[in-house]
Amino acid sequence: MSTDRILPHPAPNAAAKLERAMAQSADPKIHRGAVTLTRRLALAGAAALLMGADRVPVAAIPRSRLDTSWWRNRHQEKLAELRERRVDLIWLGDSITQDWEKQGPPDWQDFAPVWQRFYGDRNAVNLGFRGDNTGHLLWRMQNGELDGIHPKAAVVLIGANNLGRVRWSAPQTVAGIVAVVDELHRRLPATHVLLLGILPSVRSKYVTRTSNAVNRELAARYAPGGEDSVGQAGTGQVTFMDLAPLFLRDGQVDRTQFYDDQLDPPDPPLHPTAQAQARMAEAIEPTLAAMLGDRPKPM
Repeated sequence: MSTDRILPHPAPNAAAKLERAMAQSADPKIHRGAVTLTRRLALAGAAALLMGADRVPVAAIPRSRLDTSWWRNRHQEKLAELRERRVDLIWLGDSITQDWEKQGPPDWQDFAPVWQRFYGDRNAVNLGFRGDNTGHLLWRMQNGELDGIHPKAAVVLIGANNLGRVRWSAPQTVAGIVAVVDELHRRLPATHVLLLGILPSVRSKYVTRTSNAVNRELAARYAPGGEDSVGQAGTGQVTFMDLAPLFLRDGQVDRTQFYDDQLDPPDPPLHPTAQAQARMAEAIEPTLAAMLGDRPKPM
């Protein structure tokens, strides 16, 4: 079956309301029942939509992971954090973004000091969730993580997990990332968006080929001065940056820039080390500082 298929959007309103109620429930029986009923509603909605209603690309369908306890708890913790403090900057993404919260030793996973150096005094909130694809991020954005805040800038780094188990195609992944940017514009029209390309990895030829295709399409779509580089309200700007060159040596992906080989057992290189992520922060700093109306941090 083609990975470029278009799937129906599963009855979002009823399912979303039920999932929110489920997330707030401390009773595991209620939780299990809500999961079952939510899934039935989603299937019913999908069946109805197959009869002729609107369809959306599979990577642009909001989907929760509320049946995963750590994910559900982190979502609730982040909602509380967003309510309790001023927010000028948000990072939206997956495990690479969540890694900013890690502390060493060893030094290859000592990310927190780098975060503190660049973002500690900028009222920044980390909204990275490991394992998330574009659909998961869309669900979080639509279910509280953008409510009641008015950040000056948002950094978006998403898409790596679209190419993992689900193996979505480049067109599908582009559609998912564009949906994320459009959702940001719809909910936060004055917020500037710094969209980062999918980072290089050493997973498979398919992943490398698809990542490159996605980044080329995003670079063209959000080229400076282009129609898609301006927010829907004409205020928030979108800037695309491809950080792939930071991870290449002699034209090949440099495995030493990733910590996955250090794990036991090792994984295919995907996650930048703290040192590599510091270089990412340095690379985006002039652009991000301008979005925040701030002076760039000294390098």
